[in-house]
Amino acid sequence: MEFPISRGIGARFEYLPEAGSTNDVLVTAASGPDAAEWPDLSVIVTDNQTSGRGRLGRTWLAPSGKSLAISVLLRPRLETGPLPPNRFGWFPLLAGAAMTLAVRSVVQAAATGDEDEPRHEVALKWPNDVLIDGYKVSGILSELLPDASGLCIGTGLNLALDEHDLPTLTSTSLMLVTGAVPDPDAVLAAYLTQLRTLTTNFLAAGADPVASGLHAEVTALCGTLGTAVRVELPGGHDLVGTAVGLDPDGRLIVEDQTNGELQAVAAGDVTHLRY
Repeated sequence: MEFPISRGIGARFEYLPEAGSTNDVLVTAASGPDAAEWPDLSVIVTDNQTSGRGRLGRTWLAPSGKSLAISVLLRPRLETGPLPPNRFGWFPLLAGAAMTLAVRSVVQAAATGDEDEPRHEVALKWPNDVLIDGYKVSGILSELLPDASGLCIGTGLNLALDEHDLPTLTSTSLMLVTGAVPDPDAVLAAYLTQLRTLTTNFLAAGADPVASGLHAEVTALCGTLGTAVRVELPGGHDLVGTAVGLDPDGRLIVEDQTNGELQAVAAGDVTHLRY
C-alpha cells in the first residue's frame, strides 16, 4: 500500500507489510538509539498485524488485508516545558475523538440520502472504543514511552471484515455498515488529520481541556454519557450506575445506583447496560 495522502500528514510514515504489534515496533524505535529519527507525529501502519494487543491484556486479531493497525508517536510539549503528567490521560480520549470523527465522515459520505435508509450512530465509548450503532469498529491502546518522553497511540480499525471475520458478536466493520470497501488511505488520512488538529489545539491552550475545546468535543461524541453502565474496576469490584460526565482529567463520573454518590473512574472496563 502506498498511502499517498496519509504520508503527507505524518512527520515520518512507515508502512509494514506485516508486524507483530505496531505499538511494539514504534515504542522500540522511538526509545532506542535512533529515537531522534522518530519525531512527533511519526506513524507506523500495517494491514497484517499478527500479535495485536488491546486494553486489559486482550488480543486483537483480524484477517490480513481487512483491517488497519495504526500506531502514532506523540511527543507533546508546552511552550513552558514538559506536559504535566495528569494531562497525558486526555490523549486516549483525544485519539478516540479523532477516530470517531474520521469514522463518522466515512459513514456519512456513504449515505445515499434516501429517507428509508437507516441512520447510523457513530459514537465514542469511554475511554477509547469507537462504536457504530453500538458495535465496535475501532479500539485504541495508548502506551507511554519508557522514558516518558512521549506516548504511542495504537489503533485497530475494522475496514472490510465480513460477518464471518468478526472477532466478537459485538463487533462490526466499515464495509458491513456502508456496503462498500472503504479506501484505507482516505480513512487513515481523516484520522491523522483529526488527531493532529486536536493535539495542536490542546497543546496551544496549555493542555487545558476546557480552553482548548477538547472537553466539549469528547463530551459531545461520547455515547457513554447519559447511559446506564457497569464498570469493572481494578481489584474486581463492579460499579453500576449512570455515566453523567467527565471530570477535568478525563475521568468518567458515574452516579452510583445504590447510594447516588458520584465516583470518578480513571480506569475500568465499561459495559453499556440496556434494560
